[in-house]
Amino acid sequence: MTDHHGHKHTHAHIPHSHSEGHHPGDLNNQSLAFAFAVGLNTVFVIIEFTYGFIANSTALMADAGHNLSDVLGLLLAWGASILSRKAPSERYTYGLRSTSIMAALANAMFLLVASGAIAWEAVHRFSEPALVAGLTVTLVAGIGIVINGLSAWLFVKGSKADLNVRGAYLHMAADTAVSVGVALAGIAMIYTDWYWLDPVMSLVIVTIILTSTWGLLRESVQLALIAVPAHIDVAALEAYLRQCHGVTDIHDLHIWGMSTTESALTVHLVMPNGCPDDAFLDSIVQALNERFSVHHCTLQVEQGTTDHTCALLPKKAAHLH
Repeated sequence: MTDHHGHKHTHAHIPHSHSEGHHPGDLNNQSLAFAFAVGLNTVFVIIEFTYGFIANSTALMADAGHNLSDVLGLLLAWGASILSRKAPSERYTYGLRSTSIMAALANAMFLLVASGAIAWEAVHRFSEPALVAGLTVTLVAGIGIVINGLSAWLFVKGSKADLNVRGAYLHMAADTAVSVGVALAGIAMIYTDWYWLDPVMSLVIVTIILTSTWGLLRESVQLALIAVPAHIDVAALEAYLRQCHGVTDIHDLHIWGMSTTESALTVHLVMPNGCPDDAFLDSIVQALNERFSVHHCTLQVEQGTTDHTCALLPKKAAHLH
């Protein structure tokens, strides 16, 4: 495509490489994993809260509240994984890919709110430690270890390449660790009168949740603010573009995440002798995909006969640029 100034653009979407791509089978398996995890955890929330109330265990009831936020988080992540596959439209020209970023951010916020509620209740319990049925706590926590551990396992594979799925995985992995802690506290309370272990374990739960959530929160906020995805080496990418044959300069380089798995890029290439042909641009697009995991590129070629500056830079900086 050539604009009215004679500048050549290429706009290309390259499918994911084999290592990072989502195949239909993977997507179906992911949906099944979400459905299974949501069903299991919904049943467990009901069981855990009921027996937490019967056993008078703040740790169990607090963890039930946390698990309820996990179910909501799983539903969000599941919905986003479905919406992110919708084809682009006239209104949403990138499709709804960014819903996965919103879900990851919402998941992190859910975890922080749950942590605050658990900590608040635990601190109040320290002043008046209540009698807790240790055996009931231990048995229910044991069920939680099995359910949360199985749910976490379902998301292990997808968590490596998708921040949205990683949010679901971290929920389940943290819950597994929490259930182990609650079970150990329950065993200790069976043989001792240390009922203060219940609120102590609640605070340990909070620490585990906050530790596991921080990375998810940081990355999801960065993607929401259109930051360069963490896995992309900007310096190496810029160096590659500058060494391309015929390119004397580049400017207006912008890289951002369209979703929790896909990245986009726009850049202006200054080529005094012009662009050789479309195959040259295709080779750059292919290299950006394979070497830097950039899946959607828009390249604009200029001959450098006029002064072009990025419209987003302040006027003074743009002039110097």
